[in-house]
Amino acid sequence: MDLLYTIAITILTLAVLVTVHEYGHFWVARRCGVKVLRFSIGFGKPLYSWHDSQGTEYVVAAIPLGGYVKMLDEREGNVSTDELEQAFNRKPVLQRIAVVSAGPLANFALAIVAFWMLYLGGESGYAPVVGAVESGSVAEVAGLEPGQEIVAVDGVSTPTWQALSFRLLDRIGDSGKIFFSIKYPDSDVVYQSQGTLESWMSGEEEPDLFKGLGLTLYTPPVEPIVREIVPGGAAERAGLQPGDRVVSADGFPVPLWENWVEYVRARPGQVIAVEYERGGEILAAAMTPEAVTEEGESFGRVGMAVALPAMPPEMLREFSRGPVEALGASVVRTYDLSIFTLSSIKKMIQGLISPKNLSGPITIAKVASASAKSGLESYISFLALLSISLGVLNLLPIPVLDGGHLMYYTIELLAGRPVPEKIQNLGYQLGLFVVLGIMTFALYNDFSRL
Repeated sequence: MDLLYTIAITILTLAVLVTVHEYGHFWVARRCGVKVLRFSIGFGKPLYSWHDSQGTEYVVAAIPLGGYVKMLDEREGNVSTDELEQAFNRKPVLQRIAVVSAGPLANFALAIVAFWMLYLGGESGYAPVVGAVESGSVAEVAGLEPGQEIVAVDGVSTPTWQALSFRLLDRIGDSGKIFFSIKYPDSDVVYQSQGTLESWMSGEEEPDLFKGLGLTLYTPPVEPIVREIVPGGAAERAGLQPGDRVVSADGFPVPLWENWVEYVRARPGQVIAVEYERGGEILAAAMTPEAVTEEGESFGRVGMAVALPAMPPEMLREFSRGPVEALGASVVRTYDLSIFTLSSIKKMIQGLISPKNLSGPITIAKVASASAKSGLESYISFLALLSISLGVLNLLPIPVLDGGHLMYYTIELLAGRPVPEKIQNLGYQLGLFVVLGIMTFALYNDFSRL
């Protein structure tokens, strides 16, 4: 059932992104007087098709991994004399640039609308307060201390965990100074400090941003109180119930949930004498953790989930915006993420970011499914991010992509004549090789993660 759900969400996500992208090309082509022969969502055998009054065929095809808009063009077939003025290749270069640009721009427009909807509904997040600092780390050298709130990084405001994460993501692979603006609890005085990065987290496959700085953000201590018992697990067999609090294991006190987890994981197949509190009474039981092996590591598991404490209300940051302010913020957000995407591509080419971070359709499907399960806001945010990525990637100056066509048309605009057909065809062959190579490597990364 989960697989079917993932497939359905993935098809929906790709259909939305592709439809918006191709509609951008379609809409501007029509406005420029270009005859559109086919508007296809997907490739391969048509599953459903129909025609409009202007002769355009609309197709939903069997392979939902893309789409295309086929326009009347002398380079792709014979064009009757009375239709020559509707041929794409006969249009002025500026109109051709407009038609090709419209697809990626439509993706950016989708992201702006998505963020605008989210911002209208209000935003909230928790303040990034330092919980602990590792000795000798970037954070310690910068003078960060437990209890301080990080209000800005490199001069950019970081009011929430998410905002701080985004700023740190932008510094992966960098060398040089990193600047922090911090303040103490119950104080409005902001202090400045700085640390030094040296190829920071360069090559990391799954970078842990906060750990890379040597800090842990504050969360309330998680006490060992049971929230859920897994049916058939060792905890259920021992008689534990939701609401019970683990007091000790083999006589050793268990003050925090992490202490209990570490103790259990280290003892697969070994009997543990457990004391737990229920309704003010101390009870005893014996349980044997199930031996579990994942990725070559064997550890113990008893089938318990913890009750997570609520964050302190004073750490909550809430933001509300009117329609105009929300629109401005969504444009800025889309721009920032576009620049971040380009910067990440550049760092990957330079070797500052591991190419194993490149993801393909399998990872996209998993994230799309997970975000949809997390709620509508999470899914819309993911859709916006993916739309921006699609828009940026399509604008790269690689022949066969929209950016490659734009490169040829820009040269034509500046030189006053088209790029020779032989050079264009050679570029398309090289571009196809590059794109297929990237797609193959991304798919390899996907299977490696599986």
